[in-house]
Amino acid sequence: MKNKVVFVFIALLAVFFFPVTANAQITLLRGVLLDSLTHEGEPYATVRITNKHKPDNPVAMTVTDMDGRFEQSLTGKGEFTILFSSVGKSNVNVPFTLKGDSVVNLDTLFIAEDVKQLKNVEIVAQKPLIKMEVDKMSYSIADDADAKSNSLLDMLRKVPMVAVDGNDNITVNGSSNFKVFVDGKPSVMLSSNPSVVLKNMPATSVKNIEVITNPGAKYDAEGVGGVLNLITNKVSGTTNPMNGYNATLRGMANTKGIAGGIYASIQQGKLTMTVNGNIADSKIKNTKTEISREQFDSSGNSFMDNSQLGNTNFKIKMGNLTLGYEIDSMNLLSASFGLMGFGTNVNSFTQTNMSGGNYGTGFGYMGSSDSRGDRYSINGNIDFQHSFAGNKDRMLTLSYLVSSTPDKTNTYSLFDATDENSFLNLTDRYTDAHKNTLENTFQLDYSTPLGIGQILDMGIKYIMRNNSSDSKYYVNKEDAFEYVADNSLNYKHYNDIVAGYAEYSVKVNRWKFNGGLRYEYTWQDVEYKTGQGTDFKVKYGNLVPSANLSYKMNESQNYGLTYNMRISRPGIGFLNPYVDKSDPTSISYGNTNLKSEKAHNLSLVYNLTTPVWMVNLTLRQSLCNNAIEKYSFFKDNLLNTTYDNIVENRQTGLNTFVNWNAGRQTRFTLNGSASYVDLNSMELGISNSGWQGNLMLGFQQTLPWDIRLSMNLISSTKQYNLQGWSTGFNAMMGSLSRTFLKNKLSVSLSGMTSLSSNGLELKLYAKGKEYINRSIVTLPLRNLGVSISYTLGKQQSNKKTKRTISNNDVKNDDSQTESIGNMLIY
Repeated sequence: MKNKVVFVFIALLAVFFFPVTANAQITLLRGVLLDSLTHEGEPYATVRITNKHKPDNPVAMTVTDMDGRFEQSLTGKGEFTILFSSVGKSNVNVPFTLKGDSVVNLDTLFIAEDVKQLKNVEIVAQKPLIKMEVDKMSYSIADDADAKSNSLLDMLRKVPMVAVDGNDNITVNGSSNFKVFVDGKPSVMLSSNPSVVLKNMPATSVKNIEVITNPGAKYDAEGVGGVLNLITNKVSGTTNPMNGYNATLRGMANTKGIAGGIYASIQQGKLTMTVNGNIADSKIKNTKTEISREQFDSSGNSFMDNSQLGNTNFKIKMGNLTLGYEIDSMNLLSASFGLMGFGTNVNSFTQTNMSGGNYGTGFGYMGSSDSRGDRYSINGNIDFQHSFAGNKDRMLTLSYLVSSTPDKTNTYSLFDATDENSFLNLTDRYTDAHKNTLENTFQLDYSTPLGIGQILDMGIKYIMRNNSSDSKYYVNKEDAFEYVADNSLNYKHYNDIVAGYAEYSVKVNRWKFNGGLRYEYTWQDVEYKTGQGTDFKVKYGNLVPSANLSYKMNESQNYGLTYNMRISRPGIGFLNPYVDKSDPTSISYGNTNLKSEKAHNLSLVYNLTTPVWMVNLTLRQSLCNNAIEKYSFFKDNLLNTTYDNIVENRQTGLNTFVNWNAGRQTRFTLNGSASYVDLNSMELGISNSGWQGNLMLGFQQTLPWDIRLSMNLISSTKQYNLQGWSTGFNAMMGSLSRTFLKNKLSVSLSGMTSLSSNGLELKLYAKGKEYINRSIVTLPLRNLGVSISYTLGKQQSNKKTKRTISNNDVKNDDSQTESIGNMLIY
């Protein structure tokens, strides 16, 4: 199979490479057009190129993309003029000369407002929210009025290729296995707990959300669904020549809690600095859970009914500092440091009744649980970028990244039996669990043009990743908790990964091809310091191909075909063999024998971009023969839950995004997906399949007095897993916002409610060979809040290296994102 993949890849390179290099008379003209005040890209500006001696006859015409960038192939030699025009802006004329070079880079050009043109004319236009490419999309949070009052999780519901269901579980490109970056760097905390953290982050802390559905060979092979990249500061290719600062203060309060933050950017000479910080304190009370379980065995059916009432408190604090220093025109140094703290306190009270089968006439008990957790994500990186004097598009980047994610959780489980029984252990217990992942990563990237429209990227990477888990188990004896060594575990998991990649891109007229190969080799070493388990070592390699082929039909439409193979290494949450016994009726544990998932993804993409319409249609197919799945079974009257590579997962789906600018002040959006899921496990003799979908309809209107109205309808259908399903939900969210003081002060009112009179009611169903489990969770969804932000100073742009380290190669335990008790609404 690998030999066939390599042969096809080389053949594709040959087809696209050789015809291009034969024509040496073609010159690629490129550059970027920025607004002279904000230094942001000028989108959809008209670009007209003429011969200096024939100014009335254009030799080529194009438009800038959403970032203000442009590229145009030209033939011949001589003197030419390029003209830029945009609504409400003064025309820009730039002369240039073609001497037969393969690339002419006009670098950065600026366009200014036309004061005379704007004096008696009101220009009202809506900025485009989406930039769509074949392999990725970018959603402009900063240009969406809803961002002033919503959380990042709320905004994700509007982002193409992303779906958020009733349990706040996030899927990207139809998969729950994806990675989250912040400003191009991996975030272990966000990747392992995305819904919980993003729910507590105000949307205004992020400017753009990139969805990279086909990351390519330059990225780590991990993440079946792709990558979510949260861009918190504007990254441009130039530095604002003027010193200055920009800062935004924000705060919000609603019926669930409070939050606040600050974003600031400062520039002094060649030094730029950005600071981004957020804090939040959220509470949700009276979450009701009703669980009904039926067990089948030789003694007859037995039943368990469990009623829970819980309260949850989240506290989150995040901070990030980014520094950039331009040593000279060829060398750039950037560094960043980030810290995220995430605290939880979950209290619950339960009433459990058992009857039938082994339990005879039955018995009951009451219980309480108090769980406190503190998780941190600490990371720092430094990047050095060197551009070569002969060709500024040729770059070498050296990077180093260090990160640590300490995690501490303490849980008390107390019981009060109302009847005597000999079936369950109702001894009070306490667990003290500590986990951490420490990473050191070294990376070298090299990028060089090969000819007209051709680029070669290469790189090597080395990761040293050390996972540790120290879990201590205590039981109450004579009113004192005593340590139990046999049920405790101290576990070390060492990972060394070396990777190399090569990626080739070529553009021929309206066609564009990108293909690459990545090879990763992994060494694993597992040691048991305390507890039952046998030390072992594993090593394996993965060859990962990827390719994109796109055709630009005209300036507003393009088509694309993409393929990639992605892998998912199990993280410590899946591998950790520690047995969680906090619930006397069930236990859960990881599996040290897990292997990496391998998934093949094929997509057919259509994009339409005009000032009125933006449409994306993506038909996708995903195949995985060894998917990691959580499953449950009964053993010794206890429900056991663990993981294994036991599922063949097939998904066929269609993602649709439509943006309609119905008028100067009216916008409609639709973001939806529908897919057929087919899950099969020969090992367990279980299969499940069905249609599932998500839909978000949005409406934005500018009312009198410049008040912005936004209304969004959210709906999702039943979602399937191997052993069952969860129901969908229907909800409505809306906001009113207005700016004051020349757009420096923004005030918003927002609300969210379920369309059911009972609140948000979620039903879950699971069936195994020995049991059926039904759950109903009721959440008080209604929420009302207010948010305020104030901006001072002048907007600046920051200069960073174009490459940095991206570790996205670990699949983490997603139990936190599946926990319905984490449903906090901001």
